[in-house]
Amino acid sequence: MLSPDREKRLLDIAGAGDLTALIEIRQKEQNRLATKVAAFKASDLVESLNELHDALIARTIALAENDLARMGLGAPPVPYAYMLLGSGGRREQTTYSDQDSCLVYADTADEDKAALYRVYFARLSEKIVNDLIAMEYPPCEGEVMSNNAEWRLPLSGWMEKIDGWFAEPAWENVRYLLIFADARHIYGDSALADQVKSHFFGDMLNHPVIAKRMMENTIRRKVLVGVFGQLLTEQYGEDAGSLDVKYGAYIPMVNAFRLLAIQANIRETSTFGRIECLRRAKLLDDDEAAEYAEAFSFLLEIRMFTETPNESVRLTASGKIPAERLTKVLRTQLKKALKSGRKIQRRVQREMQDRFGGR
Repeated sequence: MLSPDREKRLLDIAGAGDLTALIEIRQKEQNRLATKVAAFKASDLVESLNELHDALIARTIALAENDLARMGLGAPPVPYAYMLLGSGGRREQTTYSDQDSCLVYADTADEDKAALYRVYFARLSEKIVNDLIAMEYPPCEGEVMSNNAEWRLPLSGWMEKIDGWFAEPAWENVRYLLIFADARHIYGDSALADQVKSHFFGDMLNHPVIAKRMMENTIRRKVLVGVFGQLLTEQYGEDAGSLDVKYGAYIPMVNAFRLLAIQANIRETSTFGRIECLRRAKLLDDDEAAEYAEAFSFLLEIRMFTETPNESVRLTASGKIPAERLTKVLRTQLKKALKSGRKIQRRVQREMQDRFGGR
């Protein structure tokens, strides 16, 4: 049951008549969350913040549709689905996560209509991406967004693209498959999104070489804890002594549980959800699931709580904790979480050796 405050917040977003109103709501709600951050558990903050992001993004898309209609382009000519990737797809966005998205729309055999659809959805995607930038969702540096034609296709185009990624196990294609594994429907026709994701998982069963490449990609980023439990901080340059929390702790755990979920045909996209589904499937026991959830919760706390103005720990723009912020207490907490991260990463590596004979 929705609390009165939560219900009002969602109603305010759904009723926002323009982008300016949405920007004001976002600023107000993020400020509200920041003032109460000390009272939140990491999982509760993640849930509340990502519910806010989902509602804001969905309303931005609806308003973009309305704007195109006022410009004379009409309503969407066919059903389509807007999907979030990356941290948005995993429901793990921080306060100012960037955009990662894709769009799938219904097919037609009529080439004239197909050309019309391409133009309409190109205009719509451009409008959505630009409006989200105005909402302070930065663009993806790798251009994995719906305004990139490579990530905006009809259903048949997506089927062909996914087949192509699977057919050629080059590093870049494997990276795209791992990105797409986090895709989550947020607006439009959910059946289209389901069809694309079902095709992705169906292809996985027929391409064991891709599974090996995914494992290799997954263990590429090592958890930054040494064999004796010491933190592996930056050794050189202006970041010397800092710890890369994003790429040396958070991302390795995200990658490991994503891969284990893909191999088990688990379609949940959040890391917490993947851990729970793996537990239910008896691929993790209760103690393991609790350990990994606790470790991941702490890493999310570090990522999210350090963005707020009233906390003493700070991340740099690169996702690193500066040396002067690595207190004895924080080091102890990080070592415990990173040991769990190393443990699950070693499991993935062992499975790769058992199945494929790799290093």
